Amino acid sequence: MTKRVSVLFVCLGNICRSPTAEGVFRKLVEQARLQDQIHIDSCGTSNWHIGKGPDSRSQQAAQKRGVDISSLQARQFSEKDLDTFDYVIVMDRQNLADVKDIWHQNGGTEPTLFLEYGRSDVAEVPDPYFGGEGGFEQVLDLIEEAGEGLLRKIQERLA
Repeated sequence: MTKRVSVLFVCLGNICRSPTAEGVFRKLVEQARLQDQIHIDSCGTSNWHIGKGPDSRSQQAAQKRGVDISSLQARQFSEKDLDTFDYVIVMDRQNLADVKDIWHQNGGTEPTLFLEYGRSDVAEVPDPYFGGEGGFEQVLDLIEEAGEGLLRKIQERLA
């Protein structure tokens, strides 16, 4: 039987950082030919954008790197996600605190900060929503690098 691993990326609204992470990580997983073994999803801690697609600036920046996130739709984090996913990967400390509050009450998979899987000196993936285009490029750079580290970790688990 094939081992399967599931990964959930979490940010605030699920329209910038976490769908970008989902798309970039999906591309890395496909390049490693592990799409049958790794399930990937994303969500937000808020309910502001449920059912909406990613921010157009996130879509454009990702598309420039060959990542299509246009079909993704925002959903809100649920306590069930802690039981469903093997990795609950959060973009920043505030959302990590919010998810950990739920984790402390319900158990399940302990959430971690995404950039812990990378080599960057930056601890959090910054929210590019209120910034310029450069913020979306920085987010992609951080996500690509940490995504490679996360994939290596999962490949060890699957071996």
